[in-house]
Amino acid sequence: MILALLLSFSIAYFQYYFREKKSHKITIFLLILRALSVFLILILFINPTIENKVYTNEKPILSILIDNSMSIDFFKESKNVSDLVAEFNSNVNINKKFSQNQFQFGKGLDVLDSLTFQDNESNIYNAISEANKLNIDKIAPVIIITDGNQTIGTDYEFINSKQPIYPIIVGDTTQYSDVKIDQLNVNKYSFLNNQFPVEVLLNYEGKENVTTEFKITSEGETIFRENVSFSPQKNTKTILTNINSNSLGGNFYEANIQKIKNEKNTKNNTKTFSVDVIDEQTKVLILSSILHPDLGVLKKSIESNKQRTATISLINDFKNKINDFQLVILYQVTTEFKQILIEINNSNIPFLFISGVKTDWNFVNTLQLGFRKRAINQTENYGAKSNEAFMMFQQNNIGFDDFSALKDFFGEITIEKEHQILLFQNINGIRTSSPLLATFNTDNYKFATLFGEGIWKWRSASFLNNNSFEDFDAFIGNLVAYLASNKRRNRLEVNAESLFPANSTINISAFYADSNYKFDPRASLEISIKNTITNKIIKFPFSLENNAYQATIENLSPGKYEYQVAVLGQNIYKNGRFVVTDFKIEEQFNRANVKKLMKLASNSGGKVFFANQFENLIDELLENQSFYTVQKSTKRQQSLVDWKWILFLIIAFLSVEWFTRKYIGKI
Repeated sequence: MILALLLSFSIAYFQYYFREKKSHKITIFLLILRALSVFLILILFINPTIENKVYTNEKPILSILIDNSMSIDFFKESKNVSDLVAEFNSNVNINKKFSQNQFQFGKGLDVLDSLTFQDNESNIYNAISEANKLNIDKIAPVIIITDGNQTIGTDYEFINSKQPIYPIIVGDTTQYSDVKIDQLNVNKYSFLNNQFPVEVLLNYEGKENVTTEFKITSEGETIFRENVSFSPQKNTKTILTNINSNSLGGNFYEANIQKIKNEKNTKNNTKTFSVDVIDEQTKVLILSSILHPDLGVLKKSIESNKQRTATISLINDFKNKINDFQLVILYQVTTEFKQILIEINNSNIPFLFISGVKTDWNFVNTLQLGFRKRAINQTENYGAKSNEAFMMFQQNNIGFDDFSALKDFFGEITIEKEHQILLFQNINGIRTSSPLLATFNTDNYKFATLFGEGIWKWRSASFLNNNSFEDFDAFIGNLVAYLASNKRRNRLEVNAESLFPANSTINISAFYADSNYKFDPRASLEISIKNTITNKIIKFPFSLENNAYQATIENLSPGKYEYQVAVLGQNIYKNGRFVVTDFKIEEQFNRANVKKLMKLASNSGGKVFFANQFENLIDELLENQSFYTVQKSTKRQQSLVDWKWILFLIIAFLSVEWFTRKYIGKI
């Protein structure tokens, strides 16, 4: 700035004294104006700054998590919970020491808005984890107001929390005598004139020996009955039985254990379940050009359903008739498959095409199967990414995204027929638009493609995740059931569950195709739902989402319903039925889970308090020296000049100088 000042006066001196041989008596005034103008212009370019330290006080954060699930209302604790929240808001000392962040949780975690206590599920583990993520590097004790009964998610008892957790327990803590259906296991499908197994796990809490009756009914008729006895030492009972499947379609059943003396909660004494009875038996042929672990895995998964058989054969050894099978799995196709493929095409037999590093793509590309691959002599690992918009059959995401990658030749896949993608290819964590698993539904038959070998790893991973092969076998079963079905293709396909718990959101999806069996996004679909008891009919329109039609229905009262999905303006419709049960998972508990909440507090370094110990909790928080205010300093660069005022002064000085020079005749 000093150099700029010297330079400014040097320039002014040069202009008014060095160049001008004659000086006026006010030349010195003009020199000063010119020097100041130049100096201020240079100041704008220099923009001098000064460094300031700003000190701020950061109070510890108090994260308050409020259970907004139906169990709070079921225990009649809604008012107590709301009062606790109000007390936190109004407590002067707490607000002075802490910055409060209040959240409500059920299935997910949300910023506290309004407590309704209507969430159908509660996930305590997720609520604590998400709250901790928001305050990773901060002092942020967690207050959780809950009854401790979690219905979904990872067990919260041993959660690894860096923040101390202080549960406030609400709900009845008294232990009452109670019998309940703890778990009911049943297959979703059965075959006509067959039997399906039902496994029921019963549980008893109490201090006396009791005897009661368990029964299963259908359409008001008792089809199974058994007396069961419990004692404080033998408080569990497993019942296994087989039920005849005599009628096609969806069949609904109710399992019930009779109420015992002094039992308070009878909501957990009943469970409803359904079984779809179908009339078909499937034979699957697995043809391969090589021996591979995938073959055995496919056979085991297919035959996990007793109504399906799978035969493995090397292509060169196959001597049977292809028409004896309802589905053919073509594994690692080579030129030896030519005759078999001709027979499959002539007979319109559904098939599942699985490729790998032994597949002869040059041969496959000549077959005009509806897909081609421009493969190079280099392999690639393809992960899976589930497509939630897949509509051809109901398939849950069983962890596809985390399964091991499949191996195949690298190359671009071209699909030439109408298809739907169940799994996308995921290469190095990037989801592509290319299919890993796709299904095709032509005018004559169905087929599917899986571009990669190594599916045996998926079954192993599924077992490690769930301690059971059930999810993976169900996935293969769904795929086989869809492909082997010989039903005539319909332009309107509806996908809906047959059983829904009370207060749940009912999602029904539909797929509508034009006369060429191509998806038609121009149609208007409507669903009419009729309560079979009251005969009340309600209608809902479908909305278009991701190449499918979706309808969302809420607040249906428990009961039996019949529905019809119709394409408006067309004589095309589909009928079905479902049941809304009065089962509410949040009402299956008879007391607060004090034991787990105490372990949660102990493991995290916190303490447990009951609703009537609010003042004790406040004292604990205020006296705890580990919750302290942190003073932070921040360095800030502050400009010494205000460019608006500098610009104004420059204009003013130059203007005065110009008018002065004009006045004395220098211009």
